[in-house]
Amino acid sequence: MAKADDSDKKLELSTPGSVAQDKGDSNLDLAKESLSQLLNDSRVPDSVRDVLQDEYKQLRQMLDKLEHGHLHIAVFGRVSVGKSSVLNALLGRDAFSVSILHGETKTEGIAEWQKVDAGGIYLIDTPGINEIDGEQREQLAHEVANRSDLLLFVVDSDLTDVELKALKTVAKTRRPIILVVNKADQYNQEEILQLRSIIRKRVAGIIAPENIVFTAASPSKQTVILVDEEGNETETVRQRPVDIINLKARLWDIIESEGKTLSALNASLFAGNLSEQLGEKLLAARKQIGEETIHLYCVGKGVAVALNPVPVADLLAAAAIDVSMVIHLSRIYGLPMSKSEAGELIKTIAAQMLVLYATFWAIHFASAALKIGTAGISTIVTGVAQGAVAWYSTLVVGRVAEDYLAKGKSWGETGPKLTVQNILESLDRDSVLSEAKEEIIQYLKGSKKA
Repeated sequence: MAKADDSDKKLELSTPGSVAQDKGDSNLDLAKESLSQLLNDSRVPDSVRDVLQDEYKQLRQMLDKLEHGHLHIAVFGRVSVGKSSVLNALLGRDAFSVSILHGETKTEGIAEWQKVDAGGIYLIDTPGINEIDGEQREQLAHEVANRSDLLLFVVDSDLTDVELKALKTVAKTRRPIILVVNKADQYNQEEILQLRSIIRKRVAGIIAPENIVFTAASPSKQTVILVDEEGNETETVRQRPVDIINLKARLWDIIESEGKTLSALNASLFAGNLSEQLGEKLLAARKQIGEETIHLYCVGKGVAVALNPVPVADLLAAAAIDVSMVIHLSRIYGLPMSKSEAGELIKTIAAQMLVLYATFWAIHFASAALKIGTAGISTIVTGVAQGAVAWYSTLVVGRVAEDYLAKGKSWGETGPKLTVQNILESLDRDSVLSEAKEEIIQYLKGSKKA
């Protein structure tokens, strides 16, 4: 493989190539800063870091890779297409296992490509996409793709449906892909031209034509008939030479022109994916804590209303509890609210609840009025009933407030009415009221025993 001599490299310092180099360095610096900020973000609670410990380990490895200027090239393909052979041919040594056994590569392997002048370039072998336990290993292959800067997808003929599907899936990682058509020694020149044409059409829009290269990483032996001067024939077998010059040349072109940019792009994509996962985990953690918080306030409000014999005081106590709950939830979601903000939010929610459930809330107020003129067991019965309604209302307020906070203190496209309606429809009112009554009664019994 031809490489630029010293004069060429000196010339590059005064050509647009040096501009690309400077841009690559700048992109790398930005990627490092992005990964460092993500790694050291103090806003991520330890509980979420524990759940994503594998991802954080990958993040540290990614940052270390950038710091040392490493570039990772991963290979994919079906079993027996010659993935390991291609890597061994590039390395010039047998670093990766090559076997006729089905599914020889069990996990990813890695080796440094020391023949590249730039250094710090690593080749990664992966299991075949159609091996036993293929779903698990395909997932592993895609995880490696997400940590790699450049992908080699190896086939040995026209792509099968399985290969094309896998290629499209891997292409979603948005890493550059070279399609390596291995075992080219099995075809004559006319067949290679036909195969190239077929493959180009099949992968149009996925692989650029210049990134389709033919190789013979482990060519088969060739039988040769030698005829001497007397016409005697002697049959002999010789090994065809390895042919990966086109792959080396294409790899070198990409590494020379885009190596640092590829590393930066990969790191940025990785950071973006991890940020998205962190966001989802944070939201899930906050939602879990929020649900526990809402339940505590439901109990508090339900019991307070059940015990309080004065209807007006019931309503005032209920409002105060709901305000406290919303303020508590706002802190959980990292969007603190004042009492007045929480009060306005509750008014908005209550207004929509009255519009949607006017009859239901009328019964609530009638139950409150009954508590003035009744005593003994009647008061307890109506109090528990009204406490259950108060419980239900706090549950709705809490769920709606959570939705509002999860959207960044916004109703989103749905607006308050539809948001409240969706929450109401998601709850089985009768079941909630029944469970609330039972828990309030159990709480009251426990209080009396104490």
